[in-house]
Amino acid sequence: MFYIVATPVGNLKDITLRAIEVLKSVDLIACEDTRHTKILLRHYGINTPTTSFYQHNRFSKGDYIIGLLKEGKDIALVSDAGTPGILDPGYNLINLAIKNNLEMTCVPGAAAFVNALALSGKPAHEFFFAGFLPKRQQARKNQLEKLKNLGCTLVFYESCHRILATLEDINSSFGSRDIVVARELTKKFEEVIRANPESIIKKLSLNKPRGEFVIVV
Repeated sequence: MFYIVATPVGNLKDITLRAIEVLKSVDLIACEDTRHTKILLRHYGINTPTTSFYQHNRFSKGDYIIGLLKEGKDIALVSDAGTPGILDPGYNLINLAIKNNLEMTCVPGAAAFVNALALSGKPAHEFFFAGFLPKRQQARKNQLEKLKNLGCTLVFYESCHRILATLEDINSSFGSRDIVVARELTKKFEEVIRANPESIIKKLSLNKPRGEFVIVV
């Protein structure tokens, strides 16, 4: 069996009993970063062997993992945080397993954008998760102009390095409407800011932005 296992986005207690059970029972855990995953495994006394599966080895390691599954091994896939396949190379391994008609299941759990959407208080009956916006400003602006015509709640991820520039572009495209910016979800310094983009920019500019951000418009 190939298990797609969601892991905490921050707080190590945000893991399901089933996920712990699966991670203990499988023959191998494929990790985006073994060093990161081993923090979680040590916390729960899980001694299952791990192997790396990341962007730059996804082709060679993918064939290796598929081979083990065909031999009858049970393998779990985890990302650094949250649900595998969402903005991480696990997507490639999942598709490779599908092409090889391998049995798989998903062990559900955390996803940062779901947490932020729930905390935002914005309409969630219809929303669009856009992942990370383009790094280059003009491409980012073009994408925002397309997305604002969807007429539903929009959710983005952003890094601490580009959060201020992205908020400037959101302000330019969407105006002074209230948005929500969530930072370090489930962690010690979790912060949820509900205000217009200009006010949030001023607040975040007081100190160097840190952590990972989710923006809800």
